[in-house]
Amino acid sequence: MTEPAPEALAFDVAADLAATVVEALAARGLTLATAEASVGGMIGHLITNVPGASRVFVGGIAPYARGPKVEVLGVDGGMLMTEGSVSASAVVALARGAREVMRTDLGIAETGVASDTGNPLRPAGMYFVGIAAPGFERAMRCQFTGTREKNKRQASEAALRLVLDYLDETRTPTA
Repeated sequence: MTEPAPEALAFDVAADLAATVVEALAARGLTLATAEASVGGMIGHLITNVPGASRVFVGGIAPYARGPKVEVLGVDGGMLMTEGSVSASAVVALARGAREVMRTDLGIAETGVASDTGNPLRPAGMYFVGIAAPGFERAMRCQFTGTREKNKRQASEAALRLVLDYLDETRTPTA
């Protein structure tokens, strides 16, 4: 018997995370939208591979260029100019925009640098993931190492973990 390739094992981890997110959101009756600025819909792809995802996933936007970030998601163009599109402020604004445009309970977003750009201030694998919910917004900086594809997958997984972290933090204690 041959061992599965490392890429297959990594995809299984991502698939398991997505399934856990779908079930956890469904259990709480919550809906989710995504803004995927550099992974191009990978988070939505992982979620929609889960049977029953339509109970929780409304949709996603992949605003790779600046225009859709500003024109579709309502991100402040001035903030993008001063802080950059790969920043904590940008990822929270993207998550908030996804949530508002799609009219969901939660919005998650990622923005980052999948491979080398030659800019030492924006190294390959530098990402921000963020979440927006009523009265709650958070951004997290991540640094991944690997190929372009591996960095994108790790960023997608980090965004899914952020949803689970939010759900854990906001769980109502049982009596």
